[in-house]
Amino acid sequence: MKFRPCIDIHNGKVKQIVGSSLLDEGDRAKENFVSQCAAAFYANYYRERNIKGGHIILLNPASSEYYEETKAQALSALHAYPDGMQIGGGIHSENAREYIEEGASHVIVTSFVFRDGRVNWDNLEKLVQEVGRERIVLDLSCRKWEDSYFVVTDRWQKFTDEKLSLETLDKFSPYCDEFLIHAVDVEGRASGVEKELAVMLGEYGKIPVTYAGGVGSYEDIETLRTLGKGRLDVTIGSALDLFGGSLEFEKVLALMD
Repeated sequence: MKFRPCIDIHNGKVKQIVGSSLLDEGDRAKENFVSQCAAAFYANYYRERNIKGGHIILLNPASSEYYEETKAQALSALHAYPDGMQIGGGIHSENAREYIEEGASHVIVTSFVFRDGRVNWDNLEKLVQEVGRERIVLDLSCRKWEDSYFVVTDRWQKFTDEKLSLETLDKFSPYCDEFLIHAVDVEGRASGVEKELAVMLGEYGKIPVTYAGGVGSYEDIETLRTLGKGRLDVTIGSALDLFGGSLEFEKVLALMD
């Protein structure tokens, strides 16, 4: 298990939000934490500790009045830690290379691949041709519907018809280097991990999988390690002291492999 840091940017500021509360209309979200520090501050913090493989997420759509401010913050973080972090939010085949050239190790993609609730294989192929599968992270963040988890897109607001399963991971793994999976229903709540999801993801183990969502205690980290058979990396946001939470950053790092 590795710790994967995060920098979530909304309305031009580094924030921690309740994932399920994010709305494009009015650029609204329920906020857990709004930082007074710029995104580059956090990127430098991670760089100084040589913690790689975290993600920067632009939480505003390109149509938002805040998008350019949010993007500027994201680019400053990439410049502060070249090849140290991944970036997602509005990534498509025409801008993916730009972010790689600006310093991203990988681009993180969901909505470009899932159009109108279904997989657009042509778009996925275009992305692979543009930057190579070794530079792609597929974000298969999900929400529960009835008894199953389904991939959600457009900043986690829209359900797709893609059920998350081991077969789904196998289907997509030839097109990416890693998976990033937020358990959206508990994202930003620090209320405990989605155990059923962690068990399923822990059965995979073929390429790296990062789990995010609900970690609120040191016990949650150990639960995730056990249920995920040590195969899952973890992102912690609102619960971390860097973002106003109670979990000490250095203690969290000490719990990693």
